[in-house]
Amino acid sequence: MFKYFILLAFSVTGLTSFAQIKQDEESVLVKANRTIPEAYRIVESPKIIDTVIPQSEVEYPLLSLKYETKIILDTIEPATVKLVDKLPQLYSSYVKVGIGSTFMPLGEIYYNNARSRKYVYGGHLKHLSSFGNIKGYAPAQFDRTSLNIFGGINEKNYTARGEFINNNRGLHQYGFKNEKADRDSIQNRFNEIGAQFSFASHKKDSANLNYKVGLAYFNFQDKKSKIDSLANWRGRENYFAATSSFWYQMGKEVFAADLNIRYNGYKYGEKDAGLNSLDTGIIKNNTIVNLKPSITTYAMNNKLKAQIGIDITIDAQEKAKFYIYPVAEVKYSMFDDILIPYAGIKGGLKQNTFKSLSLENEFILSNVQLQNESNTLNAFVGFKGTLTKRIAFNASASFSNHKNKALFVTDTVYAKGRNQFRVIYDTMNIATIEGSISYQMSEKLKIDGVAKFFSYNAKNNAFAWNLPQFQLIARGSYNLFDKFLINLDMNYEGGRKALVYEKGTNVTLEDGQFAQKLGFIADVNLGVEYRYNKRISAFLQFNNLAAQRYQRWHNYQVQGFQVMGGVTFRF
Repeated sequence: MFKYFILLAFSVTGLTSFAQIKQDEESVLVKANRTIPEAYRIVESPKIIDTVIPQSEVEYPLLSLKYETKIILDTIEPATVKLVDKLPQLYSSYVKVGIGSTFMPLGEIYYNNARSRKYVYGGHLKHLSSFGNIKGYAPAQFDRTSLNIFGGINEKNYTARGEFINNNRGLHQYGFKNEKADRDSIQNRFNEIGAQFSFASHKKDSANLNYKVGLAYFNFQDKKSKIDSLANWRGRENYFAATSSFWYQMGKEVFAADLNIRYNGYKYGEKDAGLNSLDTGIIKNNTIVNLKPSITTYAMNNKLKAQIGIDITIDAQEKAKFYIYPVAEVKYSMFDDILIPYAGIKGGLKQNTFKSLSLENEFILSNVQLQNESNTLNAFVGFKGTLTKRIAFNASASFSNHKNKALFVTDTVYAKGRNQFRVIYDTMNIATIEGSISYQMSEKLKIDGVAKFFSYNAKNNAFAWNLPQFQLIARGSYNLFDKFLINLDMNYEGGRKALVYEKGTNVTLEDGQFAQKLGFIADVNLGVEYRYNKRISAFLQFNNLAAQRYQRWHNYQVQGFQVMGGVTFRF
């Protein structure tokens, strides 16, 4: 109500004021002449004139900053080039002379040419013999003499090598208890003489085919009888081999092929003749030809390597046999070679010769039956790598099948009172688990160890005669101030059994065969060398530290603890 009253008051006040103004108005009338300017037309079109407000320009002048610099020239020693008139001296000759506790003389002579980029040649002559005996057994003296002369040429695109070899081994078949046995009747001697040559190309361009070829010839025989009519009744063989390899690289693949021919002619006695009804002449001509093509590829920045191929082999004896063996292997590098798993399947034909069997067991008979060993399958898997920059390892497992696996058993027909071995053959499966580890600290300390476990399953024999079921090998070397060199090696073997023909101590009957335990092999050897200077040193060698007279073969004990000392010279 109050607001309406205020509105009414304002209205009355306004009307009153208007009325007062009207009453005060007056009118004045005046007569005058006014000039009106002429009209004209604006010819310009209309336009908008915009007012532009000028903006002030702000200038930022460059500031001239001047820093005071101070140059200090340090004194730098001038570079010098040392002119070497001659490289550190190399000694072309090395001589080692020693004597053992069982009157065991040792002598070695090495010779090499001096530095040469093109030619290499030299020779090595070594002799070791023993005039000691083993208590309770027949005379056990032996001698070993070897001569090796070699030479070669090194060129940019090829290398050529040649070598002449002569090995002579004298021994006594002492494996029975009779200290007064006639030495001449149990004496034997193996002699080998031969040569081999190889030529290999080294073409850098991958578009070229590289190759390597080789030739080898060896004559091997045992002791000749003093009786002229019996001169041919001994083991004699001539071995010849022609080998070749070819490889061609195309991108990341390498195409390769090996072609080898191996011939071995073995003779004992004369053809169609015999000393008696049991001892007849043997003539065996054995030729093996094999062709092995393969392809090797690299992938994943060369971390993956794979090889696949086949080995085509012809065994040409009285009746030719044809074999095809697989060749397949793959490995992969992980974590910069820290771990490398690998696996593969392989096979091959091994040529057994009178020489190879005598190197394995030098107490074998001369009239040996030779058969080639077919490794039809060898499947393996494992991994290797490095734990640190100084520690490396390897672990693997394999399974293999062998036909005509050579085994040595005591002979009871031809030995005539001597303890000798004949060779029998069997088909067997062999499973192997192996592990190794090594440690190396520059050239100062080196240690490595190997452990192997074997499982044999023979078809016709209760056991794999004379083969170990497990083996432990440890080696180590230590260089103390480059003055003392210490070497230690240990070999342990167990689980070996020999075939015997009657009951006895440690003899068990298995599948109708008598098996005798050969005992545990514990062979520990220690060597110490003191270097007086770069040219003269002295050494001590301790063999069989455990003084174990273990049997390497049935009734063949080894020498006990032995010590050998001597000196070496370089000139």
